[in-house]
Amino acid sequence: MPLPESPKVPRLLARDEVYARLRDWIVLGTLSPGEVLRDQDIAAQLGLSRTPVREALRRLEDEGFVETAMNRWTRVAPLDISRAAELYPVIESLELLALDRAAPHLGPEAVRHLEQANATLSAALAARDAAGALAADDAFHGVWIELAGNRALADTLAQLKVKLRRVELAYFDHEARSERSLAEHALLVEAVRGNQWKAARTLLKRNWRGSLERLLAQESGAQESLGRQEEQALPASQSREPHS
Repeated sequence: MPLPESPKVPRLLARDEVYARLRDWIVLGTLSPGEVLRDQDIAAQLGLSRTPVREALRRLEDEGFVETAMNRWTRVAPLDISRAAELYPVIESLELLALDRAAPHLGPEAVRHLEQANATLSAALAARDAAGALAADDAFHGVWIELAGNRALADTLAQLKVKLRRVELAYFDHEARSERSLAEHALLVEAVRGNQWKAARTLLKRNWRGSLERLLAQESGAQESLGRQEEQALPASQSREPHS
């Protein structure tokens, strides 16, 4: 289990630090799906005892990032598109609530932040920077989440989105996202600028549902490509259609 070089973790709040670091490695793909996680190796790498590492791994298991077979192995959970797809309508509903609560506060300064985030997204997509593009997308949506002024709502959305981020990074397609995402965001900016909240809600729904459609299309395309590769790898005698 190769681990990235990383500074030692301070003993104070070690469990939370280990959790955050391992979660980031899993989400970003530094630790691959199915990769075995050995608590003694992680503890040695981070300069800690095994106790906070085990506590962090249990928390990651509870959240679906890690899976365990008792006394056999602990490993990074596989990517699960179906579970990720279940998150989209939940996030959509919570963001609509955030937009409703934030509406009285979405003035000219908020519009500037939205435009800046969308420009950053455009640049990241042009540079084929998946992590940067998703961070910019988060910043765009984060404008109304922050202005909603509800910590519980913001925390819940953050917890859900970090689970989604892992799958989005794995199946990120710059071409599929570029034109449509930027256009959806631009329309949202104009709706917010004009205080057209019914239109803004409709556009936000469309944005999240479009994101789900793009993810499912990309996953389907990846599976088809894998199937073709496996078929091409078969010996000629196995890949031929049987004679009738």
